[in-house]
Amino acid sequence: MEQVTLKVNGMSCGHCVKAVEGSVGELDGVNSVKVDLASGTVAVEYKSEQVTVERIKETIDEEGYEVA
Repeated sequence: MEQVTLKVNGMSCGHCVKAVEGSVGELDGVNSVKVDLASGTVAVEYKSEQVTVERIKETIDEEGYEVA
């Protein structure tokens, strides 16, 4: 199991948290997703043989948030 913490711009409310956690959490290979609004980060635990960090970033972008 791998872990990555991404800096994400544009998240400001509970809806943002649900959108990011929901979409990233649906990816095959993602075990857990935790958004921290105060620090503007998204911590993801995932299986690198099933999903890449690039795919996780793309999913966040698709929700309308910018991975810094």
